[in-house]
Amino acid sequence: MRGLGTVVNVAAVLVGSCLGMLVGRRIPPRVKESVVAAIGLATVVIGVSDALGTRNMVFPLAATALGAVVGEALRIDGRLASIGDSVKRRIGRQGDDRFTEGFVTATLLFCIGPLTILGGIEDGTGHVPRLYFVKSALDGTMSLVFGSQFGPGAALSAVSVLVVQGGIAACGSVLDRVLTERQTVELFATGGLAVVAIGLNLLGVAKIRVASFLPGLIIAPVLVAVFAR
Repeated sequence: MRGLGTVVNVAAVLVGSCLGMLVGRRIPPRVKESVVAAIGLATVVIGVSDALGTRNMVFPLAATALGAVVGEALRIDGRLASIGDSVKRRIGRQGDDRFTEGFVTATLLFCIGPLTILGGIEDGTGHVPRLYFVKSALDGTMSLVFGSQFGPGAALSAVSVLVVQGGIAACGSVLDRVLTERQTVELFATGGLAVVAIGLNLLGVAKIRVASFLPGLIIAPVLVAVFAR
């Protein structure tokens, strides 16, 4: 069944976030902060691992830099944050300072990375979406923590997961035919740099507008097609 993996992933994020909101008040703030820091460290390690998979660091570096230029010109980070702010106003949570932060952070973490792309191709070509099942378990665990830390903003990221992963799954068969192995490698390496930035934000050591890097995920395969030999 095409799209099954996406449905399971969205459900995992919703259930995890809701459970986090229910039990969040019982968890001491220091424990929440330590768990988020642990997730931040793991996120950095995962991102570094993906980035080191490149065959030539020039490709992910150039793609990320060019992507940042395009992303800043399009104000992607601000537009993503404005979506969170708009929903926050509609549901009457203007005083919730962490709502938008939770939405943006969870959206980027759940929608960037190799499992998102590979899982979408697998899900869209009619195979059993094993990768999305694995991702669902990981995202469900992280969304539980984010739900307790950020509240409803984390649950709203399920919409982003539905849109992004659903879109990739819909184009899965096309991507499988179009992307070469080298393009996939450099795409994942570029995504790895963005994932490292997410981890640094979670650790509180930086405030990087990660959403501005997103065009780099499109630019990386194009650079490989033009310049790779």
